[in-house]
This record gives sequence, structure tokens and C-alpha cells, in this order.
Amino acid sequence: MAASMDDRQKAFESKFAHDADLRFKAEARRNKLLGLWAADLIGKKGDDAAEYAKEVVKSDFQEAGDEDVFRKVRGDLDAAGANVSDEQLRGKMIELMAEAIQQVQSN
Repeated sequence: MAASMDDRQKAFESKFAHDADLRFKAEARRNKLLGLWAADLIGKKGDDAAEYAKEVVKSDFQEAGDEDVFRKVRGDLDAAGANVSDEQLRGKMIELMAEAIQQVQSN
């Protein structure tokens, strides 16, 4: 009986770790896609756009949740004079999270 509980506990821990890993990968992918989307709006192309997308991914390590990413992109869009509302930006983040989850799960 104890072995069964231990097995279940290990399976649960393994699934939790796997799910956390997938979520981390999906969030990083979403942030890269968001960075590329925002880069286009602020006029960055090619290597500059790719570098900006990396900055957006890195911005997610400042605090838990999405607010650090939102603030980074919001500030950069504002500085560039891009006409994007908070609602549009948050909607894009949700849309790209769904796309990122599909991409991560298909790999």
C-alpha cells in the first residue's frame, strides 16, 4: 500500500514539474512572439527585431506574472508613438499565449 502512495506521489511530482516546464516554455515563446509583434509596430526589422524580442523575454524575469512584460512593451510602444491601447496589448498577450502553447505542445 505504501509503495502505491509513493508511486502516486512521484507521478504527481513528475507531472507538476513537466507542466511547470511547459508553462515556462510557453511563456518564453509568447514573450518572443510579443516582442516580434511589438518590434514591427515600433519599426524594428531583422536583427534589431530579434534582439528586441530577446529583451522582452528577459523582461519576464523581473517579477512573477506578466506585468513586467506588459510594462516593458507598453513603455516601448508609448516611446515609439505606437497607437496601441492597454486592452489591445493585453488581448495580444492572451492571443499569443494560446499560439505559444500550441507551438510548445507540438514540439
